[in-house]
Amino acid sequence: MSRAAVPPPVFLGAEAVEKCLPRASLLVPQLEAALASFSSGPEGGVVQPVRAVVPIHKYSGFLGVMPAYSAKDDTLATKLVTFYEHPKDPAVPSHQATVLLFDPSNGTLKAVMDGSIITAKRTAAISAIATKFLMPADSEVLCILGAGVQAYSHYEIFTELFSFKEVRIWNRTKENAEKFACSVKGPVQVCPSAQEAATGADVIITVTMATEPILHGEWVKPGAHINAVGACRPDWRELDDDVMKNSGLYVDSREAALRESGDVILSGAKIFAELGEVVLGTKPALCEKTTVFKSLGMAIEDIVTAKMVFDSWSAGSYNEDLQIT
Repeated sequence: MSRAAVPPPVFLGAEAVEKCLPRASLLVPQLEAALASFSSGPEGGVVQPVRAVVPIHKYSGFLGVMPAYSAKDDTLATKLVTFYEHPKDPAVPSHQATVLLFDPSNGTLKAVMDGSIITAKRTAAISAIATKFLMPADSEVLCILGAGVQAYSHYEIFTELFSFKEVRIWNRTKENAEKFACSVKGPVQVCPSAQEAATGADVIITVTMATEPILHGEWVKPGAHINAVGACRPDWRELDDDVMKNSGLYVDSREAALRESGDVILSGAKIFAELGEVVLGTKPALCEKTTVFKSLGMAIEDIVTAKMVFDSWSAGSYNEDLQIT
């Protein structure tokens, strides 16, 4: 095929991606299958190196490169994600991402799509999978620490899939927590401290920009489940040693957690299982004790979600006004 005959890639912006994203009830089973494939080793058909991270010291930023191929889904893609700790322009998001989707049979670039919404939704869906397996029975109280993009995506999916009687939120900037409570559907209690928010909660989600622990073991209800989503660098923490060492620790990828997670590396906590092993049934869910799922995010999660978006777009279940080619 001549270069002139290769069709140009489709560009799907944020609005188009959001419109084509499936509901959590459809996304979660696909991501469960992807986690199982990843944790099956070579038999699972997932080729995924640990994320490569390029630091941009001058601007306190990072560029992450996350490629993967799934033989089961016959999908090849890579995500490029930037993260800046303290962006000078508050209007610019701290995280920005783009997904490149390729034809695995010949390497042709099929689509360039906004990756920020994909990242937010798939991360929350993965936390929901961990929560489904690991939360205590009859969980009633949900606590969210942090009020950024991931707080919104987690709230949306968790309130769709679970029935909590009470939702609490805390954020270092109280105004952002109050804005969150006023923006979402359903009652949310704004707490003045992380301790008050976490005490007695059955499920805790940490989605902060913290580099030092903001959740302490003495606040955590025995048997609670924690989804730790922030602190994705080897010298950053969200959870203290008490939480990490006295909980059953689950991760998305052992290799990535031992290289990237400050919560795991600095605490010396032992990893009990990958979440995919729980999905497969090769490792148990320790629901009788406190559990932590340390989420770092994997490329396989991005490519599966991106494929679902692209397939939806290709099937025409989108608003043509949102298409840009």
